[in-house]
Amino acid sequence: MRPPREPALSPVDLVVIGAIAGFLAGFLGIGGGLVIVPALTLLFSRDSAYAPLATHMAVATSLAVMLVTSLSSIVAHARRRAVDWPQVGRFVPGLLVGAAIGAVLADHLDTRQLALVFALFVTAAGIQLLVARTPEKQRPQPGKAIQAGVATVIGALSSMVGIGGGSLTAPWLMWHGSLPQRAVATAAACGYPIAVAGALTFVVLGRELGLGVTGYVDLQAFAGIAIAGVLTAPIGAAVVHHTDPARVRKIFGFCLLAVAARMAWGA
Repeated sequence: MRPPREPALSPVDLVVIGAIAGFLAGFLGIGGGLVIVPALTLLFSRDSAYAPLATHMAVATSLAVMLVTSLSSIVAHARRRAVDWPQVGRFVPGLLVGAAIGAVLADHLDTRQLALVFALFVTAAGIQLLVARTPEKQRPQPGKAIQAGVATVIGALSSMVGIGGGSLTAPWLMWHGSLPQRAVATAAACGYPIAVAGALTFVVLGRELGLGVTGYVDLQAFAGIAIAGVLTAPIGAAVVHHTDPARVRKIFGFCLLAVAARMAWGA
């Protein structure tokens, strides 16, 4: 059942989290979840009534926030004609199915297990970005069936850990020849169906446990983070298009490793 009161969250903390998450959503195409999930997990864990649900609430709220911040980021990238919309269309069905599956899987893990899954996932993604070389020529995309399978896996893993999938989608696109800026923009667009399916599934799962009308999603955290994030996402999108491609990839990789270390230590 839902704890008797809402967790005490500082508006200042939420605005700071949202501002950083929004900027990264635009700059790296990650939906901001890599900031929101560990930050909210820490805040929720400080309240003993919410500690057992801390990571689940953080993941669900992160996905809900991405419904706002990702949209702002997508619009900013689309205005620069950087989004590969045909690629987004090929990925959407798999992303939707995978995101729902990922939320269900996360619901069967306790908060420490889910935190460790998050840390391991992000570590692998960060290392891949730091060691991979930018392809010298375009690699052809595989067939539709394989792409659908890849999208489903990306959706499932992303929904489990509350991110927009950019840490998987962007490397996949770069591996197949997309420039980092275009890969980031396309990954941002791919994050929206993940957020929709993942957030809705967490709401349903949380309601079945008696957690209220919004399930695992905390409305206070959602509102504070989303408002700040929507203001800074366009700034991040503008910055990435004036940044060296190799530098974008390295910044992305180091950010992922830093967050993974923090989550693993907390778990």
